[in-house]
Amino acid sequence: MIRFRFSQAESEWLCEKSPLRRGFLYLMFEVASARTPSMANYSSYIICGTPRSGSTLLCEMLAASGTGKPNSYFRAEDFGYWAERWGVTGQVGVDSLKFEQNYFEAMLREGRNGSDIFGLRLMWNSVDEATRCLQQLQGGRADFHIQVQKAFGPTLFIHLSRADKLAQAISLVRARQSGLWHIKADGSVMEGDECERPIEYDRTVIANAVAQLEEDDAAWTAFFCSQAIEPVLIAYSEISKNPQAVLAKVLERLGKDPKIAGSMQTPTRKMSDATSTEWYERYLAESIL
Repeated sequence: MIRFRFSQAESEWLCEKSPLRRGFLYLMFEVASARTPSMANYSSYIICGTPRSGSTLLCEMLAASGTGKPNSYFRAEDFGYWAERWGVTGQVGVDSLKFEQNYFEAMLREGRNGSDIFGLRLMWNSVDEATRCLQQLQGGRADFHIQVQKAFGPTLFIHLSRADKLAQAISLVRARQSGLWHIKADGSVMEGDECERPIEYDRTVIANAVAQLEEDDAAWTAFFCSQAIEPVLIAYSEISKNPQAVLAKVLERLGKDPKIAGSMQTPTRKMSDATSTEWYERYLAESIL
């Protein structure tokens, strides 16, 4: 298997926002993909993405199909929540190794949810924390990809990406401000506050969100190229338009029956509205002044 490895300076160069550099990344990805054998005997999968890229929709549908139960188990801010829910003993900073071992075992049970495959969602900003946890458990230092294979077995990587970063950033800023993150198909709250907090247009905050999303997405692409990983590529436009077709594609790559997807209901509702459009148009108008 071919592997590309970069120095720190090369990695920073590749992650710069430039059509030339992103084109170079995708060229390298095509070379890596052509030499990476396709596998169907996976014991785990990781949904790699950035916030507001359709990951919750995919997570919910995969769980409903009986194909693991992916969630953000390595998000540092949620460790306390999961530990309490799972009855995990031990404490980070006091008895870290014991906590990590108990947490990892409970995470495997939750992420498999009685199936034969483990599901995980991972945002780029949680990769360092995931690396730290796996290093603590395994001892020594190794590439994250190697750590993942050792911890979870053969793993399918799924890369969710949203081309329209401005729309994505506006969605993210609105969710952070309002406290409402996801709505079920019936209109009830799936994740977030029942009573929404007031929201306010802030160009600087939106611009910062755009920059961070672009940087994180480029980091995922560089990671896949450097490790010669052939992820399942899913565009936000694809999953938002036909989530059942996307689910079928993922199930097929996992060696599962793709026909299962046909009976799956769409569990979430789009949250973009007139305010989103107003912010989008205002941002663009201000950009040309």
